[in-house]
Amino acid sequence: MSAMTGASLVSASARYPRTVREPAPARLDGLRWALSDVCVLTWRTLARIAATPEQILNVTALPLVFVLLFSYVFNGAIVLPGPGSYRDYLIAGVIAVNMGSTAQGAAIGLAVDLSTGLIDRFRSLPMSRAAVIAGRTLADLVTAMLATTVTVLAGLAVGWRVHAGPAGIALALALALLFGYSAAWVGACAGILARGPEAAQAVGITVIVPLSLTSNAFISTASMPGWLRVITDWNPVSVLASACRQLLGNPDPAAAIDSWPMRHPELASALWSVSLLAVVAPLTVWLYVRRNRR
Repeated sequence: MSAMTGASLVSASARYPRTVREPAPARLDGLRWALSDVCVLTWRTLARIAATPEQILNVTALPLVFVLLFSYVFNGAIVLPGPGSYRDYLIAGVIAVNMGSTAQGAAIGLAVDLSTGLIDRFRSLPMSRAAVIAGRTLADLVTAMLATTVTVLAGLAVGWRVHAGPAGIALALALALLFGYSAAWVGACAGILARGPEAAQAVGITVIVPLSLTSNAFISTASMPGWLRVITDWNPVSVLASACRQLLGNPDPAAAIDSWPMRHPELASALWSVSLLAVVAPLTVWLYVRRNRR
């Protein structure tokens, strides 16, 4: 009887080994702690930003200046091809520039943490390796949402209107947030590679300013030279601005351009964002781990 019981136990253990059942709770527990680390570090970064008036002004005053400056100073000087109000055209461009600017905030913030030795303190804690970067990028995405809120309110104040339903508004917001998050990861990668906060700021300016100026965020690209218009049409800021204009029912002269990203800006914007995340996010985590092993 005991021999049969022992044989049945051996057979049961062979069919249902404990190593098959135990990893699932362990993986769930590890994921829960990783998400907890990300939430804590996101809140820590937001609290630090809130305590720095310069950073708050950067995400609130700058979008307001853009809207007021282009609405009242350049409104009569910039003529759109075709019908439509320039103010209706402008707001989607400012939103796209705001989302692209998350790269600079992530680059400078991560470079500051690395230069002050704060990351060395995080290394001594039992926490996820990617939590520091994920927390930083999520915090920058929240600040970009604040900048977008200021842009929308200022746009409504100067006469901008949305001519689309809830589905179009929701999709435009989703594309903007997706691009802002991918841009934050690009900035985090630049912050790790930079030698200090000053270098990270220089990298951010040299990337964001050309992307903004060589886009259709503020002006139509119809009068640009052919070679420059090709670059502008594939610019991720241009693609997001055109996608938001079409989804919000605002004038979009670029839709008449015979270019794939301008004819399909929603799909092109999603592809840009997903591709950036797929390439830059693993690379950033690898660079972060490699740098902290030195």
